[in-house]
Order: sequence, then C-alpha cells, then structure tokens
Amino acid sequence: MSTKTTQHVKSASGAVAKALADTLRTIRTKGPSEIQFWFIALMIGIGGGLIAMGFRLGIESLQSFVYQTNQVARLHRSAAMLDWYWIVLIPVCGGLIVGLILDRFTPDGRVRAVADVIEGAALRDGRVEKREGLASAAASFVTLATGGSSGREGPVVHLVGVLATYVSGLIKADGVTGRDLLGCAVAAGVSASFNAPIAGALFALEVVLRHFAMRAFAPIVIASVAGTVVSRMIHGDVTEYFLPTTTALRFYVELPAFILLGLLSGVLAIVLMRSIFWADTIGTAVQTKLRIPRALRPAIAGGLLGVIALWFPHIIGVGYGITSDALSGRLLFWQAVVFAAVKVIAVAITMGGRMGGGVFSPALVVGSLAGLAFGMVATGLLPDYSGTAALYALAGMGAVAAAVLGAPISTTLIVFELTGDWQTGLAVMVAVSMSTAVSSRFIAGSFFLTQLERRGVRIAAGPQAYLLSTFDVATVMRSMDHPRGASLEDCEALIQRGIYVAHDATLDRAMPLFENSGESFVPVVRQKKDAPAEVRGALFHVDALRAFNRALAAVSAEEHA
Repeated sequence: MSTKTTQHVKSASGAVAKALADTLRTIRTKGPSEIQFWFIALMIGIGGGLIAMGFRLGIESLQSFVYQTNQVARLHRSAAMLDWYWIVLIPVCGGLIVGLILDRFTPDGRVRAVADVIEGAALRDGRVEKREGLASAAASFVTLATGGSSGREGPVVHLVGVLATYVSGLIKADGVTGRDLLGCAVAAGVSASFNAPIAGALFALEVVLRHFAMRAFAPIVIASVAGTVVSRMIHGDVTEYFLPTTTALRFYVELPAFILLGLLSGVLAIVLMRSIFWADTIGTAVQTKLRIPRALRPAIAGGLLGVIALWFPHIIGVGYGITSDALSGRLLFWQAVVFAAVKVIAVAITMGGRMGGGVFSPALVVGSLAGLAFGMVATGLLPDYSGTAALYALAGMGAVAAAVLGAPISTTLIVFELTGDWQTGLAVMVAVSMSTAVSSRFIAGSFFLTQLERRGVRIAAGPQAYLLSTFDVATVMRSMDHPRGASLEDCEALIQRGIYVAHDATLDRAMPLFENSGESFVPVVRQKKDAPAEVRGALFHVDALRAFNRALAAVSAEEHA
C-alpha cells in the first residue's frame, strides 16, 4: 500500500472516529432531553387523539338525540322524516346557543379554528387563545350537532392546540419548542380524525408550522402515530369513507381528463372560499345596519339553514353520508350538481353567520360531488377509454380540499391512505396540482391565510412580512436617558412635523415612517386622553433593522434545524 493511500485511510479513520465521538457526546448531553421531549410528544399525541375521538363521538351522540336516529352517518335521510317545523327549529335553537356562548366568552363573537392556530405558530410562540378556544369548541360542537353545515376537523385542530398551549405553559417552553408541541397536537388531531398518520404529520408541517425542519419531524410523527392508535382503538381500523373496490385508471390516456378536473376544482374551490368571505362581509354589514345583537346572528343563520334543509336535508351536519354516496357513485348527475351548489350556499351561511365549524369537510363534500358529475360526463363521452366515475369523485374531493386548505401534499396523502392504490394517487396528484395552481392565482395561499389577511395578519407573504409585528416598539426603543439616545428637543421637533410612533405600537407601524421621512429615528410617545403626548424615548432605524435581522436569522435556523 502506498504512503498516499495510507494517509487517506488514516484520515478517513480519523474522521469516522471523530464523527462517532461527536455522536456519543450528543447522545450523552442532549439525548435525555430529546427522549423527554419525545415522551411529551407521545402524551400530547394520545391526548390529541382522545380529544378528536371525544369530539366526534359527542357530536354523534347529540345528533342522535336531537334528530332521534341511530344512523348519524345517514343523518339526511333521518332528518327528512321529521316534521318540517323540527327541521327549522333545531338549527335555530342551536344557533341561539352558539350566539350566547360566543357573545359571553369571546371579545369579537368569532369562532377560533385553523387560521388562529397558524397565527399562534407564527406570532405567539406556538400558543393559542385558551378561553376563546374552549368556547369556540363548544360553539362548533353545538353547531354540528344541531344542523350546521360545516366540518369538525377545524375545531378539533384548535382544541388540540389549546392542549399544546397548556403543556407549553407548564414546561415554560420557548418559541421553538412551543411551535413543535403545537405541531404535535395538530398532527395527532388530524391523524385521529382521518385514520391517516402520514397525512396528519405532514398537515402539521405543511399547514401549521409551514416548514419541514428535521428537528420537528420525529416528535410530530410520534404524536401522529399515537393519535392514530387511539382512533383505531376507539373507532376501529376502518377508513372514513366507503370506497369502491374498482377504481382502475386507464392510465396515460385518461390523465388529460384529470388535468381538466383539476382546473375545474380550482375554480370551484375559489367559489367556495369567496362565497364564505362574501357571506361574512354581507352578514356583518346587515348586522351593523339593522343593529342586530351579536348573539342573534347565528340563530338567524340557523333559520336560513333550516329552510334550505326542508328541501335538501343533506346539508345537515358534516356531510360524510352524502360524500360516501358520491364516492360510491350512488347519485345521478343532476343530483351531484345541485347538491354541490346547495352545499356551497349552506356552508357560506353557516360560517358567514358565525355558527362555528371548519371548512375541511365541506371542501371534501363539494369536491366529491363535483368530481362525480365531471366523471359521469367524461366516462359517458369515452366509455372505452375511461375508468369509473367514482375515481373522478375521489380526485375531485382531493383537488378541491387541497386548494382550500393550501395543503397539496398532505391532502394527496390523505386520499392515498384512504385507498392504498398508487394509480389512484397519481390521478389525485395530477388534479391537485392543477387545482392549487389555479386557486393560488386568486387566493392568498389558502382559505386560512386569506382569513388572516382579512384581519390584517400578513402571514401568507412569509416571515419578512409578519416578523415586524412581533416586536413592540417599547422593547426596541432607546429611553430618554440612554447615552446614545435622542434629545428631547429633536424629538419634539419631529412630533411637530407629525413624525412619531405610539408607545404600544409594533415595528410594522414604525418602519414606514423611516421610509417616508428619511429620518434616522422617530420619537416614541404615550398619549393619554385629554393630555399632551409624553415622549418616552426614540426608536432608531438601525435598532429596528438589527432586531428584524436577528428574527429572520432565528426563523431560518429553526426551519433548517
């Protein structure tokens, strides 16, 4: 062996030995804490699974009592047999209870759901509102049990987020740990709801945390699997929907049809989302103009739903029964079209009326109905070159849901876990890619991110857009007695020109002042009613930029950990 080769061998051996020593040192110093965190993730996963199952079983029990049926999966059929006044009265009473709950326990009468969990992950160190969250869960529980037309997954996501917030408070978790715990809870809740552990884990990473850091992956997977195990122990190892055994795809010849279905699904997702936003805007305007008490708004929405349910009882509840009918091909073409249109209207009324619930299940319902109608046309035109209409229903379900949720990866995997068929997964993936491409042109990332945009919370644009709002001016400013602070005379001169920022403002309000004025600092004032402004300090441009750069670096380090 040559001297050069021997040197290479020694060098390689030394590198391996160093790597092994570093690994052993990491296990010795950080291993116990990692194992402890994984144990906490396991406990949160079990708790999240129990919450998801408890929420589901509770809704089904109350539905069974209210509508006097044991077949809650076919609730629309049982409701159709009731007297007409019960069909109208039940959602009105439910809406009144919801209104009273939200009016008493929330400052704005708004139900908390997935959007608030995303906001908590981005802006609140992985924490969500606890009191408002519990009230929202109760409101959504009543809504779904008494005829509201929305989904249960959104409330479950926020409810398990409350669990993660409690745990974060107990262990005094920092921002990174708090966000990881929130991701664990969400993964457990989603996986338990759909019996889909892979999709649950990726949903937490893709939608809530909005990154795929390896550090967060292991505990989130542990929690997701734990949630699924709890679900299977309670509900059994069964899929949420009944799927036909023959979903054969005529492979490449049929893929163009799924591209067209994806484009149609993207448009339909936009219609669904904008209908909800439009209904919320109109409802608020009407409520303000007529001075309707906030507590009565859900009851009025419940009355409208009850009237619609007289002719279309399938809008009642989550809608898993009608989705199963679509996936099994048990509906006629015009039934699928009309049911999809009515479902969009019912969902808009429910959420615009501030009744509660989420948008996940409604997207699945609308997508499956639209996909079935499209599939009937496609298979009817080319019967020798196409599979079943039920396959189109499955692809449409995934495509609309992916566009609404802004989660193409996890939505595709949910459908794949429901079927276990890679050809079906390929068809869904094609439709999902087209639908998300279309919807992203008109919606800020997803339904949830658009909700936040409407509240002035700019998370869709990325950390550079929202990080400034996480810093209070008071924590970055230099006080009046700071050795390198601004003089009182210079501050008063700028105040006379209208250049100042409030003491309780955040940096996103202050940064435009630097851009517009060209000044190196702006005065920070505290204003009291009927009193002159009190100068508390000065915010320097360089200090604001330094804080912003540090925050960006911290986000980048977390996302690539």
